Amino acid sequence: MLNSTTNTYTLKREILSFTNMISNKLSKPDRKFTADITYGMLAANSCLLTDIVDQLHEDTKKVNSVERLTRHLNKGIPNKALHSYLYTVNKWAPDEPVIHIDDTDIIKPNGYKFEALGMVRDGSKSNDTKSSFEKGYHVTEACVITESNHPVSIYSRVHSSHEKNFTSANNVTFSAMERGKAMFGKATFVMDRGYDDNKMFLKLDELQQDYVIRLTAKRKLLFHNKWVPATELCKRRKGKEREAYLAHVKVKITASRKDVYLVLVYGITEHPMMLVTNKELKSRDDVIRIARLYFSRWRIEEYFRCKKQVFQFENFRVRKLKSINALNFYITVCMAFLARISMKSETNALKVSIIQKAAPVKEKVSFCYYRFAKGISGILSYAKEGVRLWFRTKRPAYRQLRFKLIC
Repeated sequence: MLNSTTNTYTLKREILSFTNMISNKLSKPDRKFTADITYGMLAANSCLLTDIVDQLHEDTKKVNSVERLTRHLNKGIPNKALHSYLYTVNKWAPDEPVIHIDDTDIIKPNGYKFEALGMVRDGSKSNDTKSSFEKGYHVTEACVITESNHPVSIYSRVHSSHEKNFTSANNVTFSAMERGKAMFGKATFVMDRGYDDNKMFLKLDELQQDYVIRLTAKRKLLFHNKWVPATELCKRRKGKEREAYLAHVKVKITASRKDVYLVLVYGITEHPMMLVTNKELKSRDDVIRIARLYFSRWRIEEYFRCKKQVFQFENFRVRKLKSINALNFYITVCMAFLARISMKSETNALKVSIIQKAAPVKEKVSFCYYRFAKGISGILSYAKEGVRLWFRTKRPAYRQLRFKLIC
């Protein structure tokens, strides 16, 4: 048997084993759909339904297969599948989980028939002096860092202010925080300047969670019984220009009036970074750890980039918001499968074959999702059939007929 054929079979079995953990409580058609769409995305490196169908190698017409996938997506995210997914991810997190929350955008400039399509800020065209707006959706994501230092989503929602019963973006963020608490009990939430809001601090205090949030220049803090701008506290501290220099001071935030620490980071950006945390700082190492927690935000930024580049997240064609969120969920499942591969031993035969097929330039990298996605797609390109034949109908064993002799 060829080595490529062996790797293809092993990888198929690994994908089916993972999807069965997610869909084990669903009906058989839904289990088949979960396996089909996950396998198709990983093989095609695309979320476009026509590309997925090409990798399934079905005998039916392409249009019929696309309609079948569309019908399942129109049902939305199965609650049982979501609970099984969260249960699986929960086991990958360390004892002291770190959760990154951030927003991104999906740009659909030529879209007209998408449900509740709104206007969002296009981050790829905007800068500090000028903002560019296009038609699209907002995406709120919460990722926990696994023991292999890779982000895995625990909350992801595509939303728009134009949809029915939409309240606010803050409520979406609150839902992500509540899910983090429900999964881990207590975690450390790391967020950027966009979340410097009194409502965020109050919600995290209500949930009794730790946090590290970067402050904006407008933030005022209570220092020695006097409200002082955070930028003024930066000027009072001494910082170096060429080397990173850390300082911290105990203050009180506007919202809860509870004691927090302001951690100042000099030398990395033009203006000092201002980080606020409610974690106890007792030593120099504690201050360094807070700064490193914030610097690890690049992982969720890379997570967004991977979803958009590897699986072409912005290239979907489904129109209903319910279907878009369902498609987003199965992309999340594919990303979780990449995280599962990253947690395998470096000597694991499947992992080694995936890396070899990806033909990486660098021997070691800190973010392996691109490499794994390319290697998986390359191995599955040898497949001549999809995964439908792995779901064979189990027929009952009929007893042999016997004639009873009557004398």
